[in-house]
This record gives sequence, structure tokens and C-alpha cells, in this order.
Amino acid sequence: MSAKLFSPFTIGDVTLKNRIVMSPMCMYSVESQDGKVQPFHITHYESRAVGQAGLIMVESTAVKPEGRISLNDLGIWDDEHINGLQQITEAVHRHGAKAAIQLGHAGRKAGLPSEIYSPSPMAFSDDYQTPVEMDQDAVDDAVKSFRNGAMRAKKAGFDIIEIHGAHGYLINQFLSPLTNKRTDKYGGSTENRYRFLREIIDAVKDVWQGPLFVRISANEYDENGNQNEDFKYFAKEMKQQGIHLIDCSSGGVIPVKVPSYPGYQVTYAEEIRREADIPTGAVGLITRGVQAEEIVQNERADLVFLARAFLRNPYWPKQAADELGETIEAPAQYKRGWR
Repeated sequence: MSAKLFSPFTIGDVTLKNRIVMSPMCMYSVESQDGKVQPFHITHYESRAVGQAGLIMVESTAVKPEGRISLNDLGIWDDEHINGLQQITEAVHRHGAKAAIQLGHAGRKAGLPSEIYSPSPMAFSDDYQTPVEMDQDAVDDAVKSFRNGAMRAKKAGFDIIEIHGAHGYLINQFLSPLTNKRTDKYGGSTENRYRFLREIIDAVKDVWQGPLFVRISANEYDENGNQNEDFKYFAKEMKQQGIHLIDCSSGGVIPVKVPSYPGYQVTYAEEIRREADIPTGAVGLITRGVQAEEIVQNERADLVFLARAFLRNPYWPKQAADELGETIEAPAQYKRGWR
């Protein structure tokens, strides 16, 4: 039986040649601090496409300057960013991979010297400044920024967009009762805490017709945070809004040490896939081909997202294919070393 890991996967109008995704990872490599793509980024992403990943997802890319995790992050808040991002998509497409981008806003976890913003004026830790509580104008502006980011992503040629709603960044801050203490329509009930993400999804879909993913933190590691019922509600609402896949990570909402081990987050993808009947992506110390194959073969998730494994080995799909006894097509330039 052929490995399911190397079977195509169609989502919306996009078909991936296999189930292997390079997970978004911040590279902190914009030395000019203007959000523009550098030569490093093109080489970094193209090399993983050469390695035969089915989908290359560009790191969290800030929809506003104050939404950067660091001053050295990529940006998509200005039309001047489009050309560099287009160079990435063209490089990725040259090797038969599809290109995705993760749109993000760091909120209270922005590591910037300027003012930062959050649903409630609570600092992430002593190492971060206290954010300004967002009023309605600020909320509306953030929603509009995600919409504008999606328009620019479309112009840059991306096949898929992922909205970053995980790891304690701005959308996650609205979703979580640990960070959202508002008393207006964006706070309190699960429905109200979801409202910010709901508005962002609607705004993005106004300008984007392709596949749309959302990454969530499906465990906040605190008994006062979101629980299984909350995550099921979020997932079902996302499905109803037309989200194609939920990328299931965890943690980052509050400073807490997360216990990690191989596949430690896979059960979240499995549960959401089953409970909400929506495709999911699994992430979290997935390092071996047999491990990735077990996940997709047993329908615990539809895609596997690899991060550190791709930092160590841009050609991880070849490593996985060898482990599983599969043959995958070699780029012409590498055929002599692919046997």
C-alpha cells in the first residue's frame, strides 16, 4: 500500500502534491526593519520547495507595523511589500509546491519600543510593556488590516492564506478569557470572544476566494482558559464561515512551560477534526516519516506541519520517503544524489 503521506490533497480549488507542510516559523531576518523580503527569505523558502514539501507556509507576516513580534519581522501592511513576497511565491511554484502565508498581529506580545495594543491592558510578562486597550476604532482598523493583507497576499500570488489565531497573539488574546477582560460585545461569553475573529474572517473572505486556514492554540494550559467546549464552538463557527482547515497548535497565551514530546499536539487536531467535521493540520515535534504517516493514515489529521525538522533538513520529504519505502520525483538538478 502506498504511503498516504505522499498522496495529493485537494482543498478548495488548490491541490497539494502531498500532505507535508512547512510550518510558519519567524526568521527575524529583516535587518532593515521595514518588513521587506530579504534574499535570505527567498533562499530559505525555495530550498524547502526544492525538498518537495507540498505546501510552503511563509512565517507570520504582520498586517500592521505595531503588529510585529519583533522589528525584524516580515510585513504586509504596505503595497511595497508585495514585490518581495511575489518573489517568494514564484520561487516556491518553480518546484511544484504551493505557497501559503500566515497573516498575523502580535497584540500584547509585540516586542517593539512603540505603543502596543490588546483587547485588555494586561502585559504578557514583566519583560513586556502594558498594552493599550483597543477601542472600537482600533478593533475596526485591525480587522481592515487583515483584509488589506489578504488583498496583498492575493496580488503576491499566494495559493493559501492562514490567519494566525494562536500562540497568544492578538486574535488569541480576544479568544481567551485569560487575556480578554472586556465588558463590551467583544468580551465575556464564548460567542463574544469569537466576534473579533468572526469579523476578520468575513473581511478576508470579501477579498479572498482561495483556501483559508486558521491556526489556533487548542490548549491554553490553564484551568481558567478556554476548554474543549470552547474550542469545539470556535471550530464549528469557523467551518460555518467557510474556513477550509484548522491548524492545531497550543500554548503561548500566558507564560507557562508546555510539556512537549513527539506528537504532543496531534490529539487536538484529531479531536477537532472529529467533533467539528472539518479538515485539520497536526503540528508539534513531528520528526519521522512513519510518525507522519500514522497521523494521516489513521485520519487523525489531513496535513502534517513540520517546523524544526525542516530547519534541520530542507529535504525532509526525501528522508520520509526513504523511511517509508516510497519513491518521489527528484528535482532535475538533484537527481544524481536522489537515488
